[in-house]
Amino acid sequence: MSKQNIVILGSTGSIGLSTLEVLRRFKDKFNLVGIAAGSNIDKLRSQISEFKPEYVAVYDEDCADTLKSKVKNVKVLSGLDGICKLASLSEVDVVVVSIMGSIALMPLVEAIRKGKKVALANKESLVIGGNIVKEELKRNKKAKIIPIDSEQNAIFQCIQGYEHGMINTLYLTASGGPLREYKVSDLKKVSPEKALLHPRWKMGRKITIDSATLMNKGLEVIEAKWLFDIALENIKVVIHKESIVHSLVEFIDGSILGQLSVTDMKLPIQYALSFPERWKNNRKLRLDVVNLKSLTFDKPDFKKFPCLELAYCAASKNNILPCVLNAANEEAVEAFLNHRIIFTKIPFVIEKSLNKFNNTKELNNLEDILKIDRDARIYSRELIKGIAK
Repeated sequence: MSKQNIVILGSTGSIGLSTLEVLRRFKDKFNLVGIAAGSNIDKLRSQISEFKPEYVAVYDEDCADTLKSKVKNVKVLSGLDGICKLASLSEVDVVVVSIMGSIALMPLVEAIRKGKKVALANKESLVIGGNIVKEELKRNKKAKIIPIDSEQNAIFQCIQGYEHGMINTLYLTASGGPLREYKVSDLKKVSPEKALLHPRWKMGRKITIDSATLMNKGLEVIEAKWLFDIALENIKVVIHKESIVHSLVEFIDGSILGQLSVTDMKLPIQYALSFPERWKNNRKLRLDVVNLKSLTFDKPDFKKFPCLELAYCAASKNNILPCVLNAANEEAVEAFLNHRIIFTKIPFVIEKSLNKFNNTKELNNLEDILKIDRDARIYSRELIKGIAK
């Protein structure tokens, strides 16, 4: 079997670094054609030196210019246009989309239009543009999305071989995040440093805060709705602090299938890249079932974590509010990380933004999405200024 040509959008982040680990393990199966990052040119230079890709794209145009002066024998692209070009290269077979945030939507759409296999590790693109992505997939039958996030990847694995009509309920598991043992009254005092101490997963700063608010699960609920074409009321979140069962699928006969594995992102990444095959792995990524002490499942506390309920509410109304939800959340999380607002103001900013845009017309194209995303961010920033510490 010939090597597959692959590009990684977001190669310097946690998912990108884990993807490169998988590529090191399976050198005979992939040829890394291109990599992309936001601004971390030091890591990019190291990756260029090791993997020798033909292309590299840098979102920050000034950083792209700096990189051009420091590397040879590689084509340096810049800005969102450069990332989109990387996603649509004719010679590429697989596009890993692990860019953080809503900017991933456009390169995702470009990859689908070119009929690529997309290994997707970005929730926000489907949250804000799920209907657009769904329509593009209908028009481009060759393209396929395989989710990398452990929960969605687990569902994808569990439903293989079953018709859609056999699925009843999806259960997305959540560790509960770094603040699961906190009292509601103590959340006002939580610092960014405390909120970044996730008990199970090593992730980027933004997604770790989303885990602390449970917004991460809210975004996954909306993502699952589009990925698996399941009604919102049939997608549930359960707290599973052991992080061993990554998701569960209940079928119409009452049977439940779950996917269990160690808490290591290299496993779902490898599955997404190898699908429909499975490749043999080393012992470090094996789950020791005999020594599992317990597996617990609890209902989420919507009072303690209102962001989860806000996500359900936004997704139940129209395709405007998930876009607003995501934009407001990104702005509020950034403000919290920069010590400009307290932790409990994150859901406040989101709820106020949802109320502001509640009666806006539906989104029908990329231009509409980008406009409402921009407008929601402007409004959220003004809110944050008014409540800043």
